[in-house]
Amino acid sequence: MPLYEHVMIARQDLSNTQAEGLIEHFGSVLSDNGGTLVDHEYWGVKTMAYKINKNRKGHYAYMRSDAPATAVQEMERLMRLHDDVMRVLTIKVDEHPELPSVQMQKRDERGDRRERR
Repeated sequence: MPLYEHVMIARQDLSNTQAEGLIEHFGSVLSDNGGTLVDHEYWGVKTMAYKINKNRKGHYAYMRSDAPATAVQEMERLMRLHDDVMRVLTIKVDEHPELPSVQMQKRDERGDRRERR
């Protein structure tokens, strides 16, 4: 089955447990349609570059899935209809990296940055 990465932004007035509950809910949607949620990370409340639906901040969540295209389409459809979800991004990838995502790594663990000019 194809591998996907999803990033979701939920409204800022949700609690942390409600935002993590959304991850579990959409993971169950994937499993009901023949896919699996491989891994997920809750990135917390972050400030956005611009307002979305009059919100300046949002709960960010990152999910990795192994699911057929129909299951991913159904999950995206339900995410877009859900009132608490503001934005969704899904990317098809060749493989899932083993390390935690860049957002979850500490600055010391990340690779060296290039020299500034």
